[in-house]
Amino acid sequence: MSTAYQFYISSLLIYFGVDILACWGLNLQIGVAGIINFAFVLFQAAGAYTAAVLTLGPAVSPANGGFQSYIGGANLPFPLSLLAAALVGALLSLVVGVIALRRLRADYLALVMLVVSQIAVNVVQNQNNLFNGSAGLSLVPEPLTDVVHLAPLSLAYQWFYAGLTAVICLIVYFFVHQITGSPLGRALRAIRDNEQAAAACGKNVFLLRMIAFVVGGAIAAISGAMLVLFIGTWAPSAWLYPETFVLLGAVVIGGGGNNFGVMVGALLVPVAFLEAPRYLPAIPGHPELIEPLEWIITALLMLLFLWFRPEGIFPERRRRFPRSAPARDLGGPV
Repeated sequence: MSTAYQFYISSLLIYFGVDILACWGLNLQIGVAGIINFAFVLFQAAGAYTAAVLTLGPAVSPANGGFQSYIGGANLPFPLSLLAAALVGALLSLVVGVIALRRLRADYLALVMLVVSQIAVNVVQNQNNLFNGSAGLSLVPEPLTDVVHLAPLSLAYQWFYAGLTAVICLIVYFFVHQITGSPLGRALRAIRDNEQAAAACGKNVFLLRMIAFVVGGAIAAISGAMLVLFIGTWAPSAWLYPETFVLLGAVVIGGGGNNFGVMVGALLVPVAFLEAPRYLPAIPGHPELIEPLEWIITALLMLLFLWFRPEGIFPERRRRFPRSAPARDLGGPV
């Protein structure tokens, strides 16, 4: 296998791992708890910016190139930068959730989230002292290069980072599986299916939705941090709202509420369906149509699945519980 091909395969595996993390976080919110979060990419961006500024060093340092302006700035080692990103994602989700989740119906919540995402993009673009404005952050150092003694941007380091991403995926999967397979997961599904009935059974709907929203936001921030630590750059153009719909398409096509199905959806939509059109021959006279074709294919697939198979490729497993044993007749008068 050639070096160039290994670079390509290892890069796809890293992107696949990052997309799996993001899809698990979004699935916890939409697929399990029924929270329509069209601002999901905002929490990815929060994790990416946090990990970047906490590894770039102080803004006045010449190590960052001398052309960037941003708040904070530190040289935290990995995984402290990753944990800090998760904490920021959780705190941001907590703030947004307290405002948006308490009184808004699902359709209004979706619109509010879309607006929040667009407001955040505009703020970051126009405030250069936050995260270097529309130019974004760059020269983010790769983690653990001095520990593993591998040269940055080398093939060996790419395979190492692919393995590191796989380890993070396993840890997050264990955590998510513990939630979805527990009584907490069943309560979240009950709220998703019938909020009024769950409330009548004594469930604290707002608190449970906040738990799913905050945990999903933290996982989104982890995915953003892993991505920025790999590509070394992040700008507002990387987290526009269409990015959320790619992840939503993976959840819909793979199977909402099913962690394995969502993983398959992450392989199909962000990786396979968006990568396959690159191999198509250029359309004579219109070579620029290849990139829009990626979005057209994704949108059509989402429509087809929503119409013909809304449960996705791997539907959520319906859990059945045994009936309780009938009370033993002890005899005597009733």
